[in-house]
Amino acid sequence: MAEGSVDTTLSKNLTGRRLESWKEIAAYLNRDVTTVQRWEKREGMPVHRHLHEKRGSVYAVPEELDAWRQTRGPRADEPPDKSEMEAPISETIAPANTTPRSRLWMLTAMAASIVVLAAAYIAFRHRPASQPAAPIRSLAVLPLRNLSGDPSQDYLADGFTEALIDRLAGIHDLRVISYTSVMRFKNPQLSVPEIARMLGVDAVVEGSVIRDGTHIRVTAQLIRGATDEHFWSETYDRELSNALALESEIAQAIAEKVEVTVSGEEHRRLAAVRPTAPEVYENYLKGRFVLEQGKSKAGIEESIDDFNAAIRQDSTFALAYLGLAQAYTALGTVFAGTPPAETRPKVIAAAQKALALDPDLAQAHSALANVLQQEWDWAGAEAEYKRALELAPNDASTYAGYALWLSCEGRTDEAVTWIRKARELDPTVITGGSVSWILFQAHRYEDAIREARSALALQPDNATDMLALGFALDANHQPGEAVVVLQKAFALSKGSPAVAGVLIRAYALAGRRSDALKLLADLKQRQSAGYVPSGAFVNAYLGLGETEQAFAALEQAVQEKSNILQFVKTHPYFDPIRSDPRFRDLVRRVGLG
Repeated sequence: MAEGSVDTTLSKNLTGRRLESWKEIAAYLNRDVTTVQRWEKREGMPVHRHLHEKRGSVYAVPEELDAWRQTRGPRADEPPDKSEMEAPISETIAPANTTPRSRLWMLTAMAASIVVLAAAYIAFRHRPASQPAAPIRSLAVLPLRNLSGDPSQDYLADGFTEALIDRLAGIHDLRVISYTSVMRFKNPQLSVPEIARMLGVDAVVEGSVIRDGTHIRVTAQLIRGATDEHFWSETYDRELSNALALESEIAQAIAEKVEVTVSGEEHRRLAAVRPTAPEVYENYLKGRFVLEQGKSKAGIEESIDDFNAAIRQDSTFALAYLGLAQAYTALGTVFAGTPPAETRPKVIAAAQKALALDPDLAQAHSALANVLQQEWDWAGAEAEYKRALELAPNDASTYAGYALWLSCEGRTDEAVTWIRKARELDPTVITGGSVSWILFQAHRYEDAIREARSALALQPDNATDMLALGFALDANHQPGEAVVVLQKAFALSKGSPAVAGVLIRAYALAGRRSDALKLLADLKQRQSAGYVPSGAFVNAYLGLGETEQAFAALEQAVQEKSNILQFVKTHPYFDPIRSDPRFRDLVRRVGLG
């Protein structure tokens, strides 16, 4: 439902009147027009443009302005800028204390200025017709602002942002920046052209969300990145139970306004919605919000509780199962430290349930592909990756997942091509650390080191990127440097066993065998008290040169289906034992022989 046919109850609760011009907006805020225009440009004051009209044709909603002033706006007592206070025109023309000669000089100067302005006007009137606007092929949906005046409602605005991105990402002819990347600009101090330049996009979507009980108001506007031109704006009023339909409607409107080609199948997916109870949708959004805040074990488990709450309320809500699959995937990483035997069956069950309810969920196909790869179902993983890419052709994370699959298959040159394409699509999500790991598997150590260092220059405390650098330095016969990096990664990851295994190897190769054995003893002690990935012992024993112990750890890794065995065909650390018949048999058992 667009502006002009709003829900009566919401209109009564949220809408008094609209301020239909800069003059009315300025009067409402008790400031002059110049000031409020500056606030809109620099401080995100919510102002909307009328459809297909000039930039000056604007409107604003008083309630949105009030919420903005309370949450993000300047102080209510901020004085007007001196530059905005106009002097009397008589003083501008000729102050009282000027002499006849000085007055004559000023009149002459004014006459010359008038001639210059007239010439400029004539040139403007006879300028060549402006070129048609460049087509929009890439887009960023910036985080919608929560204007409810309640920070606890941030999950709703963030959830709408992510949903719009997910829907638009299914359009082949439109590159859409990921949710993770745009969240850097949740409270931007930069202009739209600056943000567009940083993200490499042609256009930007800005907007806001206001909630009043079970009613929501969402505004959205499209802005050209290069010119800051607002060329579409709309306000929507709905019940929260119709949130999914609203997400679909806004996504379809954006696709239409950017004039991108949308196939019949893509349009069907954009328009696909189903009614959802408000409490179900809220629990789902809360789970996504917590999961996206960070990947701590406690946070992941909290998100699982929220997704399960949504499922208890509606067992047919596919998105909640997708959230579960992604949460259990995060729980099973080497940093979270939960045994794969506990998490992988839950990932598979949740992803398959999500797809049974909604076969078009690209992220569910991607999550399923990832876990099937870990379970050595190589053909099944490939099929799921390809289906995910059909549904979301610009999803950088799926590109990266397929790059890993290619690397595991020994197709390392193709893997490098795919991971670089993934980074082109979204350099914030696919960092140099991700590229470094693929290059490491291709035995291109110098390139891997350079990529990892580049990533750490931007995020100096990223333990994952440090681990990638440590792997590459060690393989490049620089164990001393690897030790320094891995020690820091070990501390940042709070003693991750995965990092410990590589650090033990680096200690041994750097001639610090006593340090290596001490850390190995600590790792064994931890194993007696809880789960330690067998891959950590594989790396440790190979570094120490204890081949028989390494094969014993590899046998345990087979039983565990350890992540390290995905890379059995390419992992540089396995090179010294590749000729051993036991290793060749291992490759066959993993399904890659």
